[in-house]
Amino acid sequence: MKIAVKGKIVLLLALFVLINVKGQTAMVNSQARNFKSLNGKWKVIIDPTGIGDWRQVWQEKKPQKKTDFVEYSFEGGPELEVPGDFNTQMPELTYFEGTVWYKKQFNHTKGEDKRLFLYFGAVNYLAEVYLNGEKIGSHEGGFTPFQFEITHKVKAGNNTLIVKVNNQRKENGLPGVGYDWLNFGGITRDVGLIETNDAFIEDYFIQLQKGSLSNVLGWVQLNGAKTNQKITIKIPELNFKHKTKTDDKGFAHVEFASKFTLWSPENPKLYKVVIESEADAVEDSIGFRSIEVKGSEIFLNNKPIFLKAVNIHEENPLKGTRAFSKEDAKILLNAAKELGCNLVRLAHYPHSENMVKEAEKMGLMVWDELPIYQHIKFSDSLVPQKMETMLKEMVGRDKNRAAVTIWSLSNETYSSTPNRNKALISLTKKCKALDSTRLISHVINTQGYANNTFTVRDSLYKYSDIVAINEYIGWYIPWQGSPSDTEWEIDFPDKPVFISEFGGEALYGNNDLPSDEAANWTEGYQEQIYKDQVEMFKTVPNLVGVCPWILFDYKSLGRMNQLYQNGYNRKGLLSENGEKKKAWYVMKDCFNEK
Repeated sequence: MKIAVKGKIVLLLALFVLINVKGQTAMVNSQARNFKSLNGKWKVIIDPTGIGDWRQVWQEKKPQKKTDFVEYSFEGGPELEVPGDFNTQMPELTYFEGTVWYKKQFNHTKGEDKRLFLYFGAVNYLAEVYLNGEKIGSHEGGFTPFQFEITHKVKAGNNTLIVKVNNQRKENGLPGVGYDWLNFGGITRDVGLIETNDAFIEDYFIQLQKGSLSNVLGWVQLNGAKTNQKITIKIPELNFKHKTKTDDKGFAHVEFASKFTLWSPENPKLYKVVIESEADAVEDSIGFRSIEVKGSEIFLNNKPIFLKAVNIHEENPLKGTRAFSKEDAKILLNAAKELGCNLVRLAHYPHSENMVKEAEKMGLMVWDELPIYQHIKFSDSLVPQKMETMLKEMVGRDKNRAAVTIWSLSNETYSSTPNRNKALISLTKKCKALDSTRLISHVINTQGYANNTFTVRDSLYKYSDIVAINEYIGWYIPWQGSPSDTEWEIDFPDKPVFISEFGGEALYGNNDLPSDEAANWTEGYQEQIYKDQVEMFKTVPNLVGVCPWILFDYKSLGRMNQLYQNGYNRKGLLSENGEKKKAWYVMKDCFNEK
């Protein structure tokens, strides 16, 4: 009896270890590696009851005797495109939140002294990954990349990859159970195999030192057995080379100076930068710029700048699908450029790498945000670690993008939530340790508004470079006086102030009903909100930018007015078909004046 119990304990411990193999942080700049795409059609099994774990779907059992049968099969079932959300590919999955099993087969030829990594751009939300019937790990988080080394697990010839994807909301998830966008599930970004040499360039940081326009301060990190190697940084256009050497842990300090043409919205200059070790080389397109706060202003390249921004969700408005491709990014970013923007706030989670890189090419600064949204369960012991992991994955992927000027670490959290301040203050310190060159923001919407006066006092602003405020005066809260007479009481009077959200809802083309009633959802009512807001902006102390909510109407299941919303948040300046509402022209004129 004791032996049996002991055996069970050993088995349970083994299972625990297996289940908790976490996804590794993805190597930087995956697109520049020896990358074999696994995109395309994947066979799937839809598992609404979650019984696939009990049936051990990943083993793909086959009948061995005439009396055997197996109650699952990928054969004869549907196929889904990867990358892609599963909600928009099959009508029966439109509102589905649960488990879908994905299967892909691939052939592999093993190279001598080569290593192999399985890379995922993102899977929403939980992923459990099996290779040839063996679990190789799991990952939590729907918007950041991860990888697994499979060098010693992949077979020569045919291999079977099975991924369990579950997008059910979790109380201790990031985001939590309630949020205002469609919960697109699936393998939503690129999947592929990355082959490297035994020792390879795993990571690097090549950016200007804070406050400098010429001095680069960074590092290179190798992965592999041979850690002591010579490192060379080349910028061919400048006929420049910098040499350094890694230490016993594969880390090399990088510091040099050069005369750069600086990246800016007016001139988004990118340089070809080559990072070489003795055994590897990675090429990147990198811009150089300085972003900092001086007093109550934001300075880009030592010049004050006003942030003409717009909020964007990662949804292709014309298709109603999760956006992931360069083509998707261009639809959204071209619309932002036409509005007159110089910054896009990628709400409320890290968007695809394609989005960030295309924005950089187009001269749009990027506000990169973690999905720490509203009622996060900060008191849960697992949440701080999840926050730190997502932070490392976001910063790790985008830290060499000059366009990224702001790391946003939370949105609309509440000071009354247990452990909020402790968790977010700690996260802020960790972000600064990872990257001190960019601005950090926390967005708040708990300001008071009475007697036509805004009272802004949240202690979290002490740890933020800017005072970022979401306010919907004219929509959720009526005006209490003339917009031009609005007064402000801000506990941090010396910090820059950024209006990170404002606006109201309107159905495009709805112009026949009286426009002075919110319940009619007219373009005219929304237009007046924008006119009043633009007037109020003149009263905001230290105003450094504004960011309307939102560029396009987007899907949100909580929007249940079937006459005017029909499952869409209608605060877009553009309809889901790209049609300009009257408020669009108000914002366009405002940005032109700036």
